[in-house]
Amino acid sequence: MNAEQIKAYIEQNNIQKIKFAFADIDGILRGKVIHPKKFLDGLQSGYGFCDVVFGWDSSDVCYDNVALTGWQSGYPDKLCRIDLSTLRNVPWQDDIPFFLADFSKPDGNDLPACPRSLLKHIQAQCNEMGFHAEFAQEFEWFNFKETPQSLADKKFTNIEPLTPGMFGYSILRTSENSDFYYDLFNLLTKFNVPMEGLHTETGPGVYEAAILHDEVLAAADKAVLFKTAVKEIAYKHGIMASFMAKWTETLPGCSGHIHQSLWTKDQSKNLFYDASEVNKMSELHKQYLAGQLYCMPHLLPMYAPTINSYKRLVEGAWAPTTITWGVENRTTAIRIINTTENYTRLETRIPGSDTNPYLAMAAALASGLYGIKNKLELNIEPTEGNGYQDKRNGVLWPNLHAAATAMQQSDLAKELFGEGFVEHFTQTRLWEYRQFAKSVTDWELKRYFEII
Repeated sequence: MNAEQIKAYIEQNNIQKIKFAFADIDGILRGKVIHPKKFLDGLQSGYGFCDVVFGWDSSDVCYDNVALTGWQSGYPDKLCRIDLSTLRNVPWQDDIPFFLADFSKPDGNDLPACPRSLLKHIQAQCNEMGFHAEFAQEFEWFNFKETPQSLADKKFTNIEPLTPGMFGYSILRTSENSDFYYDLFNLLTKFNVPMEGLHTETGPGVYEAAILHDEVLAAADKAVLFKTAVKEIAYKHGIMASFMAKWTETLPGCSGHIHQSLWTKDQSKNLFYDASEVNKMSELHKQYLAGQLYCMPHLLPMYAPTINSYKRLVEGAWAPTTITWGVENRTTAIRIINTTENYTRLETRIPGSDTNPYLAMAAALASGLYGIKNKLELNIEPTEGNGYQDKRNGVLWPNLHAAATAMQQSDLAKELFGEGFVEHFTQTRLWEYRQFAKSVTDWELKRYFEII
């Protein structure tokens, strides 16, 4: 819809309020409900938002190490702009009209911290190279018989999963909570975030959903919306949904794998497929894969952005630890799927469910395009068997501090995303590590309180 069509839609449907949101550096949706007049007035000029939304962490604590904003600037407003193509109605909130926004200016001079604007730049580069990028993210998450208040009252101890036991792919556990389960599928479809599939994973109260693939920006929009939508639908059923990468050491973590392929602009041909080549991988596919493998150590925080991310990236927990790839190998960092021509694709398995989809997809696409631009050769052999033991090409950084420091110092990261973004993003990750480093954990109390 254009502005005139939107105005007509508002008048014809007697719309009284409109909701919009944008994703911050952590992928958290921040937004407002506004009057239709304010909405229409801001379509050209934008909507002022205090730029502290890019100057604080996920707990609303202000960073002390970023230059983009801060006490030194007085936290002024920055203008965000609504993307009219993202219109959808929220079926569990009386069908209120909803839009996504970002901080992209008409001249392309964006706020460096805005994740959606960053992905739009990478998308534009992809289009200029003559490709259509088709992406999808899948998520695992745990559901709990809790409320925000009950968790606060219990100080996040004795958390009760929605169901007991290890019931991967079981139809029994979803039947037990069928109202919630089918609400997820049906309401998300009405919200224009359709799922390809929804099922239980192994673990108490854990679900997995694959979102239908789409062009990369639309796919990232859907992934961002999916996480918040699942939480809101869960609230309606007295359930809490958590997208932490790993909420307990005794269970596998939650993935956020990214599936991707490049097509012709008219979407008539999958450019990753070549029946005459080994593993049916085209030369373009090999270059894209080589780019991801090469860039991986430089961009890891975009795939693994939290302290908790690295608790998932451990051996034997269905998450990668090495710089590896393989055909249909779920122990490697990148898995090649080549069952049919249309579904031939690359799956980046490092991201967990705690990722910011805009940043994770930007990292995947930019590094793949880097491989194509530079005609990188795929000189890393595919891993046969256990990828955890294949350390020939290196291992992933073990924690957020090491990964963020490497990215901060990386000329390659700055080449791909610009110095402004890299400096701001890595400083936010180093801040996150500092907050963790000064805390006293339950593990320390149990280990040292008496005996040391």
